Amino acid sequence: MSSLQWDHTVHYINDLEQAVQTFTDNGLAAFPGGSHKLWGTHNALSYFGLNYVEFLAVENRDLAESADTANLVVKDAVKLLPEHEGFSRVAIRTDNIEQTASLLNQQGLKLSPVMDGRRLNRQGQWIEWRMLTIGGHFQGLVYPFVIQWKGTDEQRQQELKTAGIIRPHPAGAVEVRAAVFSVPDPVATAAHWSRILGLPVRNAGPWDGNSVSLAIGDKAFVFRQGTGEQMQELLLATDAPGLAGRTIRFGQADYVFTGIAT
Repeated sequence: MSSLQWDHTVHYINDLEQAVQTFTDNGLAAFPGGSHKLWGTHNALSYFGLNYVEFLAVENRDLAESADTANLVVKDAVKLLPEHEGFSRVAIRTDNIEQTASLLNQQGLKLSPVMDGRRLNRQGQWIEWRMLTIGGHFQGLVYPFVIQWKGTDEQRQQELKTAGIIRPHPAGAVEVRAAVFSVPDPVATAAHWSRILGLPVRNAGPWDGNSVSLAIGDKAFVFRQGTGEQMQELLLATDAPGLAGRTIRFGQADYVFTGIAT
């Protein structure tokens, strides 16, 4: 059985430099990532352990619009930007993408082929991965996409630390804890995602309120009743006095920092 973890969150944005500067001004380590030369997009990154935020922007619109790709993350970026700056899909990490694809196929989902992805970083190195996207939606909420990196989580974490990509945040300890999705029927959406992804419904956590949530590792996907049909908040726990209790907003996306130390 493949093991699933929450890998990262994609946030569509128009100005990568502004996103990096805003995070930096708030004591959060963020930096330019690189270019997806086959897709016409580029990114900036901020890591919280292995879980990270990917700010994604259109670098070359002509290429992005004409790219022959099944990558819905890129297609949606072209469709939504520049008007809609907000969270896109969450990425779920697997250690066996073929097995995960087989299990998702059994659920009757519309999958892309397994694609090879790569981007050129600022050091001129190719960063490579494999991925697949899931078409369609459930009650308006698009599905996550699936990614597989080379090596084990432990190996990759050590490599990223050695390379200075995973680095301490100047403000203090910060950890991603939950993604909050606005949906018309939280119970039905949680049950559906639980069934297709094999994630357990968990007991109410400190941020759940009247919502329903799924456990994914030590983190959670939280479904709250609303009309947005999208991810609206990224919840982070911190011991940083300058961040606890604050919200950083980019477009339609909120980064909410609780005062819970980790």
